[in-house]
Amino acid sequence: MDTAAPNQVTTDPVCGMHVDPSPAKSSFEFEGKTYWFCGKGCFERFRVAPRSFLAPEPVAPVSGATYICPMHPQVEQDTPGFCPICGMALEPRIVSRDTPAANPELVDMRRRFAWSAVLTLPLVVLAMLPHLPGAPWAHTLTSRPFQWLQLALATPVVLWGGWPFFVRGWYSLVHAKLNMFTLIALGTGTAWVYSLVATLAPGLFPMSYRSGHGGVPVYFEAAAMITVLVLLGQVLELRARHRTGDAIRALLQLAPPTALRVEPHGDDEIALDAVHPGDRLRVQPGARVPVDGLVVEGKSDVDEAMVTGEPLPVVKQPGDRVVGGTVNGTGSFVMQAERVGADTLLARIVHLVGEAQRSRAPIQRLADTVSAIFVPTVVAVALFTFVVWFFVGPEPRFTHALVNAVAVLIIACPCALGLATPMSIMVGTGRGAQAGVLIRDAEALETLEKVDTLVVDKTGTLTEGKPRLLAVQPLGAHADGDILRLAASLERLSEHPLGRAIVTAARDRGVALADVQDFRSLTGTGVEGTVGGAHVAVGSERLFGALDRLAPDVQARVEDLQRDGHTVVFVAVDGTPAGLLGIADAIKESTPDAVHDLQRAGLRVVMVTGDGRTTAEAVARRLGIDEVHAHVLPEDKSLFVKRLQEQGRRVAMAGDGVNDAPALAQAEVGIAMGTGADVALESAGVTLLHGDLRGILRARQLSHATMRNIRQNLFFAFVYNSLGVPLAAGVLYPVFGLLLSPIFASAAMSVSSVSVIANALRLRRLRL
Repeated sequence: MDTAAPNQVTTDPVCGMHVDPSPAKSSFEFEGKTYWFCGKGCFERFRVAPRSFLAPEPVAPVSGATYICPMHPQVEQDTPGFCPICGMALEPRIVSRDTPAANPELVDMRRRFAWSAVLTLPLVVLAMLPHLPGAPWAHTLTSRPFQWLQLALATPVVLWGGWPFFVRGWYSLVHAKLNMFTLIALGTGTAWVYSLVATLAPGLFPMSYRSGHGGVPVYFEAAAMITVLVLLGQVLELRARHRTGDAIRALLQLAPPTALRVEPHGDDEIALDAVHPGDRLRVQPGARVPVDGLVVEGKSDVDEAMVTGEPLPVVKQPGDRVVGGTVNGTGSFVMQAERVGADTLLARIVHLVGEAQRSRAPIQRLADTVSAIFVPTVVAVALFTFVVWFFVGPEPRFTHALVNAVAVLIIACPCALGLATPMSIMVGTGRGAQAGVLIRDAEALETLEKVDTLVVDKTGTLTEGKPRLLAVQPLGAHADGDILRLAASLERLSEHPLGRAIVTAARDRGVALADVQDFRSLTGTGVEGTVGGAHVAVGSERLFGALDRLAPDVQARVEDLQRDGHTVVFVAVDGTPAGLLGIADAIKESTPDAVHDLQRAGLRVVMVTGDGRTTAEAVARRLGIDEVHAHVLPEDKSLFVKRLQEQGRRVAMAGDGVNDAPALAQAEVGIAMGTGADVALESAGVTLLHGDLRGILRARQLSHATMRNIRQNLFFAFVYNSLGVPLAAGVLYPVFGLLLSPIFASAAMSVSSVSVIANALRLRRLRL
């Protein structure tokens, strides 16, 4: 047995602390070796799953390791920092479990704010006391010794507390990317430098600028107070920006941190990152399913509301699929992991939400255009203000010129303008994810409110997408079982929902499937191949139309099935019609009300399907859809959407299958059912996790609310700057004798940024 020698320091395998082995310490023997622990907590964790601490699997890279700017998503780097364009603090591209809970930028700004506020408070008191009526100490407090005291208090505030602003301001000048920090650095730096010169060398100023005791008025308190207020604004802004990631953090909490891997010697608790495809995992009662996979043992009820939106648990037994993050009921089962890490549905949702939050809406171009010319214009206005006040203003002219120019620089910071769009996008897309509406990018969110036509596929969109084989009608000498065997053998290699229904029916009836050679998929028509030496084709009416073999009696039987709401699948053997399969797909319970509400909202709803006209019209009648286009091939769906667009329509396309992907990509907004094929989800701008059309109503409501919120933010930002700059320049002074202090200008600037973010955060309470 391997044991530690007395006084030999060992390492706790759980927390990594150094431990001096002694009888008082906890120890555990495993595979012939004794391990020592710093306390009972580490001992218990090791005892439950020792192998996970001794041989940890490599952890996959974290997508949140890349930091980007919320206003300029094209700016990326591997470490925290600031944006070279706007100067804002970078933040993780994707919030992950490994993302630090504390924002390092927020921690730094909070520390600078705290110390700066402590130093600025007595500074403001010293500066304000002489202005109190009848203050006997006024002469003493304005003497040069007290100016030196103000210099001592203000310098660490301006140069240390405001150092990040000077760095970013200098960077903006060097790289010709003027931004809000350019204005802050110029404003505070000018006030501090002027006051420093006035304190060190008052003789440089004319006698008219000096007070009775020979000093020149200084503005240390203004420079320090502006710095403190800007720091406060940064703290509030960073805290508010952190809250915009609440939706992603809530999604991340759905996945458990560990999983129970079934081993020959028992169950091992391992980190979720250590799960690999093919691992057998045990899911205990009340636990969350760790990854996507297949149930192989046991039976239980699983709450899938996260994915389907349905409150009732779903029974899961061997052969059924489970989704990571869903909640197990009272039973226990063993599952085989299939999709792990970034491939799970939950991880893909988090990725989609994160990418959408960093995307740019077309309306952002307006703010970008204005911001590009705004800062240089403000600098010019500040210089003009200084010149006007210096030459035509009242005495002391230089002081008035300096104060008003600084006020213009500070109040005109365009942070509110820059934050108006990205903050609303971040909160809106996060709120949508919580309601089961995944927005792929900001452009889709903006465009959705302008859509006037909705094109919908039938199978899997209007219907359950789980069709069942209800009728088998042989044509000629073939028996029912033979027709089903041939068709199911071919369809086993297909991914079409109707094909899966045929295969499921064959298995349920105990029909043995045959091997297939030369399998070929005929897009929009069917499949064909060689089964038992015979050429077999299974597909739509076009398959028979191409063969020109439909007899009148066969056509009558087809129409009878279609009138009953069946989709008819044709089977041909060696080029001869051999049988008909009748498949029915139930309309989703929510579809009728959803179609009615969409039409009432002013949308033109059009059904486009590859099914026969009779079946399609039967479904359309039940749903109140007046416009139906049947027998439409996948490429024709895309062309149909394009024709509508040429007519001036704004088109959204909703579908769930591989054959819908071209039309989803062609439409202004593609809407995929979350229960559909992966390629449909990749082609769509919006994904409805719950898989029903009511999600489109929620998506449109989210689009309207988010765009309204953006317009409110932009309006506020434009009005704020349009009014603030003239006020700071002193346009009210000739009439009312009013001037805007740089301190109040700084407070107004900080409040404007926080108010824009606060308005965006209201979207979190949007009822969808």
